[in-house]
This record gives sequence, C-alpha cells and structure tokens, in this order.
Amino acid sequence: MSAGAGRRPAEPNKGHPSGNTTGDTSAGQGTSGAGSPGRRHMKWWGWGDPGQAFDHTDKPGLRAFLLDRLGVDIAASPAPPPDPASLLVDSPRLPPSLLTALQAAVGPDRVQTGDAERLVHASGKSLRDLIEMRSGTPGRLPDVIVYPETEQHVVDVLQLALHANAVLIPFGGGSSISGSLRVPADETRPAICVDLADMNRVTAIDGHSRLATIQAGALGPDLEEQLARHGWTLGHFPDSFLHSTLGGWIATRSSGMQSDSYGDIADIVQGVRVVTPSGILHTRPVPASSAGPSVTEMVLGSEGRLGITTESTVRIRRRAPHRRVLAYLFPNWPRGLAAIADARASQANPIFKRLADAEETAFSFALGRAEHGTAQGTSRAVDFLLRRILRRDPAQQCLAFVGFEGTLGEMRRNRRVFSRIARAYGGLPLGSRPGALYDQKKFDTPYLRDFLLDRGVLADVCETAAPWSRLAGLHEEVFATVHRELAGMGLRGSVMCHLSHTYHSGACLYFTFALVPAGDAAPIALYDRLKAAIQQAFIDGGATLSHHHAVGTEHARWLPDDVSPAGAHLIGALFSSADPGRNLNPNKIV
Repeated sequence: MSAGAGRRPAEPNKGHPSGNTTGDTSAGQGTSGAGSPGRRHMKWWGWGDPGQAFDHTDKPGLRAFLLDRLGVDIAASPAPPPDPASLLVDSPRLPPSLLTALQAAVGPDRVQTGDAERLVHASGKSLRDLIEMRSGTPGRLPDVIVYPETEQHVVDVLQLALHANAVLIPFGGGSSISGSLRVPADETRPAICVDLADMNRVTAIDGHSRLATIQAGALGPDLEEQLARHGWTLGHFPDSFLHSTLGGWIATRSSGMQSDSYGDIADIVQGVRVVTPSGILHTRPVPASSAGPSVTEMVLGSEGRLGITTESTVRIRRRAPHRRVLAYLFPNWPRGLAAIADARASQANPIFKRLADAEETAFSFALGRAEHGTAQGTSRAVDFLLRRILRRDPAQQCLAFVGFEGTLGEMRRNRRVFSRIARAYGGLPLGSRPGALYDQKKFDTPYLRDFLLDRGVLADVCETAAPWSRLAGLHEEVFATVHRELAGMGLRGSVMCHLSHTYHSGACLYFTFALVPAGDAAPIALYDRLKAAIQQAFIDGGATLSHHHAVGTEHARWLPDDVSPAGAHLIGALFSSADPGRNLNPNKIV
C-alpha cells in the first residue's frame, strides 16, 4: 500500500456499471463480499440496484409534462453511464502497519482496499455526490473498507484508528443525501470506512414486552423478513427502505412512511449499544426514565460523531392481518391541508396520510401507465364528474393517499371517520386501485432522479416540518422563492410538494425541485444557489432545516439558525468531549 495521495485511473474491470460493484475480484463474485453472501451495494454512479432503472416507455403522459415544465425531451438519447476506467482516484493513504493491524483484528478477508470497493463507499447519494462521481473526479475516497462481524471487531478497529490517528466513518446502506458519508476533502489522515453489512441479524425477540434486539447493519428488507418469520414488524419504511439500515436510521433520526401510526425512529428505538472512544455506551430498553438528559436521544441523529452503533433494542408490533390504501381528490391545496389536519386531530387512525399539491398531483398523473378497458372508463367518469358536475378546476386538484391496517373491523371504523372528514372538505374518493399502485411503487421514486440526471436535469428534494398554522404560508413562500431564483438565473425549472408524517402540532412538507443548467456557470453552483434559497425559506418560515434527511454537511450552515447558536455550541461541545481527536466522521453536523 502506498502512503501517497496521488491520483490515477481507477483499476479496470472493477465496479463497471454492467458488472460487479463491490470490491476486489479476490473478495468474491456477484454482489457478495468476502465472508458474507448477503452484502449488497448500490451502483456507485446512481441510486439502487445496478440492474434497475426508471422506465418511461409505459408512461405516455410523462414526455409532454417534462417538455412543458422543463423544456426537456426525454425521447432524446440519454448520457451513457460513466466508465469507471475514466475515473481519477486517489491512492490509499494507508500505512502498511495499520493495514496489517486491521487484518489481524478482523481477518484479512474483511479488509478491502481495491478501487471498486473504495468507490462504492466514497459517498452517499446526494445530488452533489452523483455529479462528482459522474464527472470522473470522485474526490477523497476512504483508504480501506473494514467489515466487522462482531461488536468486539468494532471495538478493536476503533482502538486501532485512535492509536494511528485515523478517521473512522460508519457505513450502512449508503443512501445518505446530506453528505454524511464523505471523507473531508482536506483530510490527510488515513480514512477507515466501517461497513456493518455483516452485522445484520435480529438477535432476540421479547414478545411479552414487544421488543426486538437487532444489529445495526441490518437492511430494511432483511430485518423485516427476520421479524416476519415470528409474526412481527418494525413498521419503519422510509423511501430508502430497500437500501438503508437500522444503524443509518438511528444516525439520521429517520422517519418512515407509516410514522403516523408506528412513530419515527426516535419513537421506535428503546435502547442502543454504541462503541465509543471511552467504551461501550449502553442504554437500557426501559419504557421511560427521568435519569437526566437522554443518552439515547444524544445518539439519535449523531451521524457517527459519537461512535459506531452496533445494535439497538426497538419496539415491534404484530403484523396487521389486512392493509388497504385509498385515494382521494381534494378541490385544492388549502382544503386538502385542512382535511389532513382535522384527520390528525380526530379519532381516525390511518397508518399514513399523504397529500400532494396541485403540481405534484399533475406529475403523478403524468407518471400513470396507459389505461384500457375498465380503468380507462373509470378515469373518464371521474374527469366528467369533476369538470361537468362538481365544476372543479382540474389544475387545482390535490391527490391524497391514506393507508389503513388492522382487522377488517378496525379498518372499517377508521375509514368511516376519515371519509366523513374528507367529504366535509370536498374529498372525492377514488377507491383502492390508485392506492394499490402507489403501495407497489413507493420505493421506486429515487430512480427517477437518475433518469433526469442522465438527460441533463438536476432534480433533488428538500423536506422540513412546521406547525399546522405555518404550513400554508411556508408552501407559498417556497414556491415563490424557487420561481424567483430560477428567473434570476434565467433557467427553466419546477417545484412540487407533498405533505407527509403528521404530528399533533404540525407536519412534514416534502419539496421536489428541478432545474435545467444553461450558460457558463457550473451546474453544481446553480444547484447550490437554488437549494440554499429553499433552505433559507424553511428557516425564515419557522420550520426546521430537515425533517428526516439529517444535517451532514449539506445542511450544517443552518444548524445555529435551527437550534440557536447556544444549541449548536452545545452539540459541538458534546462531540468535542466524546471525540477530542476528531477521529469519528469529522465535519458532519457542526
């Protein structure tokens, strides 16, 4: 291993878009890494499985929609996937003595230094990450990837990192879009990425207490499969569910689609085990405690700055016998927003309530497949009812999806309560067919960003949370901000929004925005200007900087505005006390 930092072309035939993306050829074949047939990594240049992509050919309305909003013709040939052989990667800055010590601690097959392995662990999936990857200059890569199998492995690796003054970055599924996984560009110390993929088991279930202990590296589908064998579920389903882990959810204070009923990860987690520089941090899974500031709360959202979470005890529930997702059309955004707020304050208990504004509703319809037969007839009947009978403006319609679970009796009761509220605000029921399609495709949306990026469109998301009384004004201000910034840059673009994750006092607003770069300015500079304006609108509107995508480096500049300068100082002091050498994922959050 070289201790230098020179750049060179990536090693050929490793991590090609059409083949293996996970490490040295000596580490095994296919998607498996050494020592574990279950290791799976996303494509390094985009989202998700290497063999999967967004397909527009069965969506006849999408081309016209994107031509109208962005002036982009998706029928044109997209840019090809980047060739890994064209990448300029830095040589590992790994002293031979540290490499030897790591191999002795966890086993030689659990320590990887190949270019492809380093590449898939170099970043998350923020738009900035993808642009840099696709540009051929992926930036500072971790120098070595370590796959611990036990908590003692993690302890040993941490101690070796501290002794060598190396940087330690925990890695789960790699789905972060806030810059949480990047090695700082100016970091000169060796950087060790600790991938917890082999710590992926449900180790205990306490059915009487409705608790399960799960290792932090368990991917969403894997932990749900293990729980389902015994009739249980965690019920936590973020959009990244297929490619994110329990440890990642804890590190970022994640929220799932069904958090209205199951709670956010902060509600689900009852206890944690974290390897820290001062020893094992272990909080007991008790139902409540008044023992000072919550140590578990300190770990939640800490993004690896306090240590590496190895397992957590979490709340579980019996799997529901029945599930149904219904769709409603509200006349406009204000009435839909009022209906969702009233439903939250009522005795209705849907597992989720999601309301798209008019622009996102139009986009959802543009994503629809060609209809034939009965489905086509139903759509025409609904359109006739809206236009001719109810005299509604189709351009103002807002689509809502509402999910129900439980016994048939429970579902009927909750549906009746919600339906009464929906009718009071003009909600038109569309039945379960659109909801079933939404449920089937709910984890596919991130692939659309890659599809647009292949065609020169920069698309991304910003999400926030605010009190009910501020949501309408915040929605208007963000839209005005986006259109003002696009006009100032002379660019085509768009913005849309949906409401999700409701609470007693407010809800999450989730914005999707897009712009088409033009002129001499670097695309990332144009993106930064627009995203920064949206983030500032959140802060100025009394909202939080992020509801569930964490802080990382992308949102760190707004932390003092969000939690006050004194609060940011307190967080920084906590990190400095726990990690005085700044060895644990430095530069994140503060």
